[in-house]
Amino acid sequence: MRSTLVRRSVITASAVSLALMATACGSDKADTKADAKPSEAAATSAAPAVKAKTSAELAGAILVQADLPTHVVKAPSDAETTAAGAKSDKPECQPLVSAQSMNAVGTPAGTAGTRAVAKGKEPAADASPEEKLKAGLGALGGTTTSVYLSSYEGKGATEAFASIKTAGTACAGGYTGSQAGDSLKITKVAPGAAVTAGDEAVAYTVTGDADGETMTMQLVVVRKGNTLATFSALSLAGTAEQPKDVVDAQVKKLG
Repeated sequence: MRSTLVRRSVITASAVSLALMATACGSDKADTKADAKPSEAAATSAAPAVKAKTSAELAGAILVQADLPTHVVKAPSDAETTAAGAKSDKPECQPLVSAQSMNAVGTPAGTAGTRAVAKGKEPAADASPEEKLKAGLGALGGTTTSVYLSSYEGKGATEAFASIKTAGTACAGGYTGSQAGDSLKITKVAPGAAVTAGDEAVAYTVTGDADGETMTMQLVVVRKGNTLATFSALSLAGTAEQPKDVVDAQVKKLG
């Protein structure tokens, strides 16, 4: 499999690339707007709209190597960041498929993407060949996180975030995602570990079935103002860890 979707997949022991499309239910920050006093709500509604960021501006706001020394940060190719066409067999699940495939959710004014791979533990200087091999294999099983930023005019970011949350609930029983003839069956959508970041955040854990191999992926979505940040994580070992360090570093850089 050679599509953008496939390049985000988990590789099984037989070295087959599997498509990365994940989902699940998660947790989000409490909605404070409902508790706001009338005067506060009025002040919020009267506030001038913040202009959406362009792709060039987001490129300056996305993670780079200096921001995350515990990972290897490398921007995806132009083909990966511009590829589109990731689809769900269930329309209600489309926002989840898009969020995990570096495809835009909604209609953003600007986008940017990168990838962060967790560094493995370095073997000791006097390590035996077997120990060095073990360390190398351990590094291959580290979690890889695709980071995607999108900025919207008006209420676009809020609406895009809401659509992902709605899809997480509606698609708890699974769905099939596809792109360029490649597909991956999602069998389970389950709550992810709680994430507190940005103005609102939601986390998902997704179980997929690829050629009989089970893999567990993570998706975190954070809204910061009119910018949406999605974090899609996978591991060659088959079970990805939630990319907390990546999320924290990226949200901090968004300001």
